[in-house]
Amino acid sequence: QVQLVESGGGLVQPGGSLRLSCSASGFTFSNYAMGWYRQAPGKQRELVASITPRGTTNYADSVKGRFTISRDNAKNTVSLQMNSLKPEDTAVYYCKRYSSMWPANGGREYWGQGTQVTVSS
Repeated sequence: QVQLVESGGGLVQPGGSLRLSCSASGFTFSNYAMGWYRQAPGKQRELVASITPRGTTNYADSVKGRFTISRDNAKNTVSLQMNSLKPEDTAVYYCKRYSSMWPANGGREYWGQGTQVTVSS
C-alpha cells in the first residue's frame, strides 16, 4: 500500500536551516506530483510547495526564496530544504502524494504522518 514517511523535523533557532525528507513506497513514484504542506496550531493545513514528476515547482509566497523542494525519482524521495527559518514557520509538516502527475487537489491523495518543525530561540 502507499506509504509516505517524513523525517528531518526538529527544533531550530530563527535564521537556521532544516532539511525534511519524505520516503515513498507502494506506488510508481515518478508518475505522481508530490507536495509539502504544513499545519500550525489553530490554523488550516496549507500548501508549502509542490513538484511535478519532471521537476516543475510551485511555492507559497511565504516561503519563496527560502525553501526549495526537490525530488529523486530513482530513490523515491521528495525533500524540502528550509533556510532562513522564522518562528512563523513552526508547524507540523506533511508530505502528500497527489492523485496524478499534476499538483491539483482532489481524487485519491495520500498523506504522511507529519514531522514537527519548531523555530524558536
